[in-house]
Amino acid sequence: MKAILSKSVLFTLVVITTAMGSMAQNVITGTVYREGKVAAGITVEAHKGSTMMTSFDGLYSVEVSEKSKYLKFTFIDETKKLDIEGNTKNKIDFYFDGIEPAGASTGSGGINLKSVNELIAEGDEKFKNEFSLYQEFFKQQDYKSAKKHWKFLYDNYPKSTLNLYHHGAKMNEDLITKAKTWKEKNKYIKDMMSIYDQRIKYFGQEGFVRGRKGTALLKYTREVEDISLEEQKEIYKTGYENLEQSVKELGEEAEMPVLVLLMQTTRSLFKMQELPKEKVIENYDLVSKLMAKYQEKNPDDEQIGQAIDAVERMFGTSGAADCEALINIFTPQYQENSENIDWIKRMLRRLGRANCDESDLFASATEKLYTLEPSAEAAFNMARRFVKKNDAEKAKEYYKQAMEQETDQELLENYYYEYGLFIFAKENALQEARNYARKALAINPKNCKALMLIGDIYTSASRSFGADAFEKATVFWVAVDYYVKSRQADEECYADAAKKAADYKKYFPDKETGFMNGLTEGEKYTVEGWINESTKVRYK
Repeated sequence: MKAILSKSVLFTLVVITTAMGSMAQNVITGTVYREGKVAAGITVEAHKGSTMMTSFDGLYSVEVSEKSKYLKFTFIDETKKLDIEGNTKNKIDFYFDGIEPAGASTGSGGINLKSVNELIAEGDEKFKNEFSLYQEFFKQQDYKSAKKHWKFLYDNYPKSTLNLYHHGAKMNEDLITKAKTWKEKNKYIKDMMSIYDQRIKYFGQEGFVRGRKGTALLKYTREVEDISLEEQKEIYKTGYENLEQSVKELGEEAEMPVLVLLMQTTRSLFKMQELPKEKVIENYDLVSKLMAKYQEKNPDDEQIGQAIDAVERMFGTSGAADCEALINIFTPQYQENSENIDWIKRMLRRLGRANCDESDLFASATEKLYTLEPSAEAAFNMARRFVKKNDAEKAKEYYKQAMEQETDQELLENYYYEYGLFIFAKENALQEARNYARKALAINPKNCKALMLIGDIYTSASRSFGADAFEKATVFWVAVDYYVKSRQADEECYADAAKKAADYKKYFPDKETGFMNGLTEGEKYTVEGWINESTKVRYK
């Protein structure tokens, strides 16, 4: 019985093995190195593929599918990713910490790892010819001609000069900017990401380069219109991973723009429900502490102060700021500073950003500030108090007082926006609300909240606009234009604006209706009436 059972099991295994083989997944093999030596015990995981641990001689072999985007290498609690999307090689060696095996002058496949000075001294004619042509075309900004010679050096002499990576990124940036479609743009973005990865492999500085890699990825995808919400999430998660790793490795040496962008991306991913509230608070705490150290070293640098203010705003508007905790912090401080006008203003701004304006503390401090200094800002806070009390007439009175008295353009911009939002929500005053949103945009054309408000006004207007269903549907073209502009204008609105743009595209006219109205997709179209905005024809 045991013998029969063993044969049965063996037969089953053979069938399973044969079936798995018939699925014909590609196999990638290679050697993993760490500290210049073969590395055993490294877990190698293929995205949408198999997982294994490297052998005693550092070898691995994993199955990948057409949808596999990366290989993940993990040693204890440290993980590195290698982008393999579009890679046709079946053998890929990986240097976990970017250190080549000791004494190596060439890599696998005849790759030469010598420097430009060594190659010129040796008289490597092929290198010198390609290097000369690439440099000359690059200086002339003839990137199309330079790319072929650059690619030869990039593939065969990857350690010759760091300029290969600086210039490669610049050429790809040019291609990304000129690309007409998301598919084309995405290809060049992926090429740029590979350039950053290879730079880390041969020149190290992983923390610094990952910061630049994450920044570039987010920069060049934020302005794309034809990209799905799921793609946006994946891009943001990848960008976030690079930024987080950069800050983790560099600590106090992390670049200020990377710190700001890490907080921006954290907020967006939280709004996309891809990060928990606790992570937002953790990252805010980390970024705030690192920025405070920057400020200690450079107390007169105004840009640091602006960056700190920006991070405060991001955290306050993220939705993760704990209102109860802020009130617990500020209540005893308010008792000590109840006559300090500047302190009360700062506290009210912070509570307002965190949507704590319904609290007793906010109410008490607002009325106190108006008593001490009946300024425009105090009137604005009083307006917010009456909004919460549902006293629309009193709220309008104080909003108008604030707008008439305010001379600070940044504050006035916000007053215009908030008053427009108020009369839109409370009175459905569509045209007047749009006028105030436009006033805010006249001060700051990148006020993403004002842009999104106009989109909301138009989606609301679609119900009563036009003579037929087609004319009503055309309003969504203009609304989506504003949501896209909002998404591109500021990270604060990215998640909400991207979702609205995706949602309202469903209400575009269909091709048959457009054909019946004599319209061709992509042509200019004016939505008339009180909206009176130009857009382009699109179909769902």
